[in-house]
Amino acid sequence: MALSEPVEITALQKMLSATSGSLLTGLLVTPLDVVRVRWQSQGVTPPAPLDLRRLPMATPNVFQPQNLGVTACCREVFFMNNASEACLAGPRIEGITAAPAECAVEQVQQRTFNSTVDGLRKIARNEGILTLWRGLSPTLIMAVPANIIYFTGYEWLRFNRASPLQRLGLRDEYAPLAGGAIARMLAATAVSPVELFRTRLQAHQTHPTSPQTTPLVATFRGIKDMVRLDGYRALWRGLTLTLWRDVPFSGMYWLGYETIRGRLTDARERARGRDPIPSSSSSRAHARRRSQSRGNHTETFTDSFVAGAASGALASVATTPFDVGKTRTQVYRDATAAPHALAPEQRSMGRLLWHIFQAEGLAGLFKGWIPRTLKVAPACAIMISSYEVGKRSFRGVNERAMRGRERGLDG
Repeated sequence: MALSEPVEITALQKMLSATSGSLLTGLLVTPLDVVRVRWQSQGVTPPAPLDLRRLPMATPNVFQPQNLGVTACCREVFFMNNASEACLAGPRIEGITAAPAECAVEQVQQRTFNSTVDGLRKIARNEGILTLWRGLSPTLIMAVPANIIYFTGYEWLRFNRASPLQRLGLRDEYAPLAGGAIARMLAATAVSPVELFRTRLQAHQTHPTSPQTTPLVATFRGIKDMVRLDGYRALWRGLTLTLWRDVPFSGMYWLGYETIRGRLTDARERARGRDPIPSSSSSRAHARRRSQSRGNHTETFTDSFVAGAASGALASVATTPFDVGKTRTQVYRDATAAPHALAPEQRSMGRLLWHIFQAEGLAGLFKGWIPRTLKVAPACAIMISSYEVGKRSFRGVNERAMRGRERGLDG
């Protein structure tokens, strides 16, 4: 006979459940995350006409036009052993022969993505298939503690009688929204430096002029220079935008998740001819949780997977503009900023998003929403279903142990 009330699991068991989901999610969705970061951070406008006086070969890092197209053929044919990071494409200028335009076109095409599949194909072909999993290590390093804080924090806020939400008597309709937002705020702040490192590592593109510099070394150098210029607070660069993205995302996600899964639970209860779920808010949430604890592993996985994917997809699309702003802030390089004015990436979130909207339109704000949604929806589904199945398994272990103790006492 099933227990009338769900047996609680320990904090360690919740952490183990969250960890298993983090590992599986990281392996499956990291390639889509790499494409998303590259797509959002790639240049969207052609470079201005070049002035050779602004291109001193002795200091090639002073001026680095974006999307110009530095290829092996440009370097080898026209620069020989010169390691300059710019290769001119155009007609003969005052006796100087520039590289043929096809060199630049080739390189631009390699680094410009038109779709998610196009990005996956080009990265794998031009940089190696393992590049699609670049940043997996920091992703796992970040995801494990973040999800432990996130999921255990949410459940404590949502269901523990000592939590502020329970003490305030917040209505059940709004509790998932508030609990998800607060839990995400704590988790995002804790792992923000690791996410900054991961984002810059994934955004790094290997340059033919410096193949000896690995992406890992280049990323460490870039962050070291950033800390030297702006101090350790630079490690939390983009946190505000991260919170603007993740806090509403988590609120919408948990509200959608509990709503969708609750409807699936109600439908299953009605199909089994059981008593209807109570109409009052607190009683309904309690009855749904008790009913979900009685479900087998298949029901738990199916309901949580469907609810997680649907709510994650909706929340992902709604918060994509903040994701675009966050990515551009984190991959921004100080060396490219004009000395007399702040770059848009250095301004407030509102101004940055407004700049993107003015320069690129609504499409710019939602750039990369397809790879992001293709990543987020299955990631949410895998993560929450792994977490719920893990909890269900541990709850079963605890229930059997409790019954064993009860039988021992009766004997």
